[in-house]
Amino acid sequence: MLLKWIRLVSIVLCLMVIPNLSIGDGTHILHAQQEIPSYAKWGSLAVRKTKERYPNAEIVDYLHIGKEYGTKISTEKFKLWLRQNGKEFGVFIDIQFETETEKLLDIKFRETDR
Repeated sequence: MLLKWIRLVSIVLCLMVIPNLSIGDGTHILHAQQEIPSYAKWGSLAVRKTKERYPNAEIVDYLHIGKEYGTKISTEKFKLWLRQNGKEFGVFIDIQFETETEKLLDIKFRETDR
């Protein structure tokens, strides 16, 4: 038990120190978790619009499926898992936008039981 406690404390201390590491010349090392994925704004939109569409549901899981690149129109694809009235179900969300300007064009929702 004491060994597990020491290991846990060591991990916590490392997590506190690593984000603030710097190299001798003053260059700071960034922690990998600080990077914001390119799809983050579309993921936020998918969550927000899903909450609007299903106001009584709880979002219990989130998955970025991927991006379909097009010369004029691209699509970010997500799957959210919801719980409502004791029932769980998935919702696929496709967000279409202009590739060059990232202007939102359309959001499509499709429910699934898987």
